[in-house]
Formats: sequence, structure tokens, C-alpha cells
Amino acid sequence: MSEKRNIFITGNSSGIGYGVTDHYLECGWNAYGISRRGCTSLQGSLHDIQCNLSNFATIAPALHSLLDDVKRLDLVILNAGILGQIRELNKTPMEEIKQVMDINLWANKVIMDWLHSSGIQIHQIVFISSGAAVNGSKGWSGYALSKAALNMMAKLYVHEFPDTHISALAPGLVHTRMLDDINNNVDTSVFPAIQRLKDAIGSPSMPEPRIAGRVLADAFEKLLDYPSGSFLDIRTMES
Repeated sequence: MSEKRNIFITGNSSGIGYGVTDHYLECGWNAYGISRRGCTSLQGSLHDIQCNLSNFATIAPALHSLLDDVKRLDLVILNAGILGQIRELNKTPMEEIKQVMDINLWANKVIMDWLHSSGIQIHQIVFISSGAAVNGSKGWSGYALSKAALNMMAKLYVHEFPDTHISALAPGLVHTRMLDDINNNVDTSVFPAIQRLKDAIGSPSMPEPRIAGRVLADAFEKLLDYPSGSFLDIRTMES
């Protein structure tokens, strides 16, 4: 009997992280998750711990507790992130940008540095990025900045994880609470890029998290065909 495979994922309590975790549990994997709220509603071999990733000092102890006995991770998905307010960059307070950057970018550095020193054998790491990293649409501000920097972080860590395939992936539109907040609270006449999100609700181009989890799992496999350090958009990969 073959040994069960292991996935470690951040932000697995809702949205994309929840859908991806659910898929791999259904496939019989061991899933190790870390999130602010915790995730206990899924069935399968789930090992879960709560941690606020904006508090950097708590991350390493949480990882030690969660992954102490793990020798190999077949897949690491660095997914946790926040949006911040959709508004003009000149009207976005520095404190808000710092909060977004701390969770979307710097928490991932803390995690990557811990993994680097852990001795765990890691086959593949995927940073969940966004099309916002390259689109430059009005209003995306700190979120777009954080994802653009995340893409470079993936590229830079390639030099330090020579035995691990690393990439950044824009997952396309997924019907999450984050997108519901945007659609309900943002004026499309001021921020016209939001209209595309509103139009996609309920369509195949914006699947629910569990459906997206299956689609993303296929994309993670395809990423291995590209050079380590690449940034890819799932919509381009599918075309």
C-alpha cells in the first residue's frame, strides 16, 4: 500500500483554501491547515491549527505544533490573504496597506523561512496570486501591490529551494465571501473593473469553492511543466 500524500495549506477555513482542502481530503491525502478561524467541518485526515498570520511571532510555534512529525510535504499551498478596501491608492492609508502586505506577503516569508529550516522534504510550493498583480485596475491598491510582490517572492525563493518546484498562480474568479463583499459594497461607476465580477456571479467562470478546488488541483499538476519561479494565470493555462 502506497504512503498517503501530504498537503499543507494556509487560509483553509473558507473560500479557495476550503475548497482545495476538501478536494485533497476526498482524494485520501493528509491535509495540514492553518487559518485564523480554524477548519473542523471537513471529513478526512485533517490536521488543523488556528493562527492569526498577521502576528508573525505566533507562526513558527503553530507550524512546529502542526508539522512537527511530518517528513515530506507533497504540496504546499500558500493561499491565505485579505483584500483591503477597493479605493484609489492616494486615498488608501499606509496602515491599511501595511496590514494587507503583512498577511498577503510577509507572513508567507515567515512560513517559507520556517519551511526552509525545518528539514521537511517539499516537492511543490504554490503561492496563490491574482490577476490583480499585473492588471493595474483602478482601486485594487494594496492587494495588487501585495500580489505583484508575492510573484517576485516566488521567483526569489527558487534559488533557496533548489529541490522544490515553486510557482505563483492566479486562480481565476471563485465565488467567495471576499468577492461577495466587493460586489455588494463597491460602486462600479467609480471602479468599472468590478462590473466584470458582478457579471460573472452564477456563471461557470465563477465556480463555488468546492468546484474550484478540483479545477485548481489539476492546475497545480500542470504547473510542474513550467519553469520553477513562474507566474501563471489559470485562465491562460486552460486556453
